[in-house]
Amino acid sequence: MVTSPAPDTRDAIVVGAGFAGLYAVHVLRDDLGLDVLAFDAAGDVGGTWYWNRYPGARVDIESVHYSYSFDDDLQQEWHWSERFCAQPEILRYLEHVAERFDLRRSIRFRTRITSLTWDDAASLWTATTATGEAHRARYVISGAGTLSVPKKPEFPGIEDFAGEVYSTGHWPHEEVSFAGKRVGIVGVGSSGIQAISEIAKTAGHLTVLQRTPNYATPIGNHPTDPAQEAAEKAGYAAIRAASRNHFLGVPYSDAQPSALAVTPEERRRVFDDRWDRGGFRLFIDSFGDILFDRAANDTVAGYIRDRIHERVDDPAVADLLAPEGYPYGTKRPPLETDYYEAYNRPTVSLVDVRANPIDAVTPRGVRLADGTEHEFDILVLATGFDACTGPLLAMGVTGRDGLRLADHWADGPRTYLGLMASGFPNLFMITGPQSPSVLYNMPLAIEDHIDFTADALRHLRATGRDVVEPTAEAEDEWVAHTEELARATLLPDSPTSWYMGRNVPGKPRRVLVYLGGAPAYRARCDEVVARGYEGFRLSAGSDHPADDTADDTADHTADRTADRAVAQA
Repeated sequence: MVTSPAPDTRDAIVVGAGFAGLYAVHVLRDDLGLDVLAFDAAGDVGGTWYWNRYPGARVDIESVHYSYSFDDDLQQEWHWSERFCAQPEILRYLEHVAERFDLRRSIRFRTRITSLTWDDAASLWTATTATGEAHRARYVISGAGTLSVPKKPEFPGIEDFAGEVYSTGHWPHEEVSFAGKRVGIVGVGSSGIQAISEIAKTAGHLTVLQRTPNYATPIGNHPTDPAQEAAEKAGYAAIRAASRNHFLGVPYSDAQPSALAVTPEERRRVFDDRWDRGGFRLFIDSFGDILFDRAANDTVAGYIRDRIHERVDDPAVADLLAPEGYPYGTKRPPLETDYYEAYNRPTVSLVDVRANPIDAVTPRGVRLADGTEHEFDILVLATGFDACTGPLLAMGVTGRDGLRLADHWADGPRTYLGLMASGFPNLFMITGPQSPSVLYNMPLAIEDHIDFTADALRHLRATGRDVVEPTAEAEDEWVAHTEELARATLLPDSPTSWYMGRNVPGKPRRVLVYLGGAPAYRARCDEVVARGYEGFRLSAGSDHPADDTADDTADHTADRTADRAVAQA
């Protein structure tokens, strides 16, 4: 049994109330029977989808897949109105989940965790809020997310701007009007591309300040087809099983082995088909060597550049929009609707700030290095996120012997399975750095991590223990393994990819995602459990014996596998 907490403590603290936080509260509270309290800085549930309300905000995984799989009644009752649903609909879905499972009563909103400190003598974490309140718990489950800390602008003067400033990562709840306004937007990543497509429709004039052009491809969105929806709901179990056995967590199955092993005509046919079908099919369902072979990647990169030139009227603008110098897919490929057509509007201008960088924001607008000043009424920052590590480091985590997570990760993240870090007992980092996370379907990745966490806590309870922590050796091996996988791909070839931490000045350069694919990752996790939680040190209280085996491990692993099989049957 989990050790009874002292007065004013909980069994578990959950950080976040998005997809991860909601599922963690449900599993730990309702399935394990733990005393759970969750915290979120937002005013309600939603996580990323509470904050990212900018025009055009939309999911890039098909709605039918971008959802929870743990409850079949939930799957059957929810109707998605579009193939790729927009932010308001995803938020309504998460609000529905919170209501359906009565989750809000275990969540404190408008409460930000600013420090997490491990007490080795008591084997408890102390979470301190921005207002100074302290809460203690045996376990902390971080659902703080991977893209929830906006990157700070790399240029000075934002505070001097006399107009309105908005960040795509922290958009106001009130409607923002662009009608008749001079609008400048910095950034052409996924958020920027989505926002540009919408803002261009109403702005008096929109100026896009672009540093690195992106390989944006069509999303292929459309209203949900009733017949297709009925078929998907009838076959949801098979869909989920196929998704969990796919690299990206979606049931695509048409990828051919190599772009170099077919004729140019066949290659073009495949690219055209995937382009027209939309979503991530061009990236992940065309040819299997695109992310691993530069010559193969060059074929699809050239194809995308050609398609951009087909859609943009001005050849000079098309040249600026067509990426060069880095491989396709080494940054998360943005999906778009009418993005390139926005530049055909007389009210939209494109400024190359790679050749002429932003010097500063002034009271009137943005000044470039050559002294040119662009005047704006509204400035939109779509400058990206301090991905994967930023949300965890923002919580001021201190583990054993005063070890700060910021110091432990001074040269880049160090984790075991992307879930825990040595020196930080009982701290579970859901979809943390060096897990599949953003290269997988996030709701499924979240379920996998939280199910693993819940199983570990059951195992501790069954064996009379209450502390779990990776060994330093296991962590070293996992870091080396993730680095080795990255070197086998083209990811290190991108000079600005946030997958490698390269979008934030001064951030350590280390791969932030596991590139072996979700099926291989899940198999490794199952293997760890089957071997008695190999690589973890399990102990009771402040005593830390090296014994990390238990008699019931194999039986429990079998039970867990059987439960999932039943759920998918």
